[in-house]
Amino acid sequence: MIVILDYKIGNVRSVQKALERAIHEAGSEQQVRLTADADLILAADGVILPGVGAFGACISNLTTAGLQPVVYEIVKAEIPLLGICVGMQMLFEGSEEMGSWQGLGLLPGYVRRFHPPLRVPQIGWNQLHQQRPDPLLAGIPDHAYAYFVHSFYCDPANPADILTTTDYGIEYASTVQRGNLWGVQFHPEKSQKVGIRILQNFINLTQQ
Repeated sequence: MIVILDYKIGNVRSVQKALERAIHEAGSEQQVRLTADADLILAADGVILPGVGAFGACISNLTTAGLQPVVYEIVKAEIPLLGICVGMQMLFEGSEEMGSWQGLGLLPGYVRRFHPPLRVPQIGWNQLHQQRPDPLLAGIPDHAYAYFVHSFYCDPANPADILTTTDYGIEYASTVQRGNLWGVQFHPEKSQKVGIRILQNFINLTQQ
């Protein structure tokens, strides 16, 4: 079972549908559940942490839903966890979006705003420059395109956590990994074949 954390942010149905498509095309027997039930979450083979909108709203909703401690339990239990967009950003120590917000602190580093003259948000297709091999990137060509929508970027303190970078005026981390944690700044559900392959690779990771 793959669980998508349900903490009342935006429309995560597109993520659910993309994940279901990836499972179907991979011939996997995994089921997808959108839930805030801690017991179901901790019994999952893999967990998706989605994120839509502002960092502060997402981390506040996660806390209100009682899921912040559950995320720490996921990490402790070594269940594969994939953060998507703001879900990736929340893995870090904090964000400067709309003041200052504390993140989950699972990865060292901070979330920073793109500065002028860069146009924000960055919307559209951009490339993934691979920094090192990882099962999440299996079958993904170097410099493949993915779909982005964001005004803030992750600035990891440890370069070893970076799987891919993307150029948008600056070179920033667009995919990260440490232990059982993965994060993608782009939207797999909007990234067509590349996005579906990323989700299939995550499903494979949950079965190892």
